[in-house]
Formats: sequence, structure tokens, C-alpha cells
Amino acid sequence: MVTYCWGPGCNGATRAALALAELGYGVKEMLGGFEYWVREGFAYETWEGVRTRDADPLTAPVEAADCGC
Repeated sequence: MVTYCWGPGCNGATRAALALAELGYGVKEMLGGFEYWVREGFAYETWEGVRTRDADPLTAPVEAADCGC
């Protein structure tokens, strides 16, 4: 089971994960929440269908440039 909030400023997912773990469920928290899922360019579904956005270079992993080493 995965818990998540809208973004990293919310602690609801952490509290929910603790409550579920105390009940014996295997649980993980999606750090960064839904906001960072979208900002990193992963797909999500709306009433209009599956959507993706370009990855935000401030939050998403980027390929390392050739340093000429």
C-alpha cells in the first residue's frame, strides 16, 4: 500500500502510513507526494484521460552532461 499527499508540505501521508503499519499493513510513503510525481514527468490520469507534463529540471533527475573526463 502506498500513501501520498498533494505535496511535501503535508504530513497526512506520514500519519496514514503509521496508522496502517500499526494495523499490520505493508506500507510505503511516496515522498514529495502527487506534486512531485507530476513534476518529475510521470503519467497521471484525469477525467480527460492520461496526462504527462515535461519534467521540471528543478526536481526531476537529469542526465549528467559529458564532463570530458
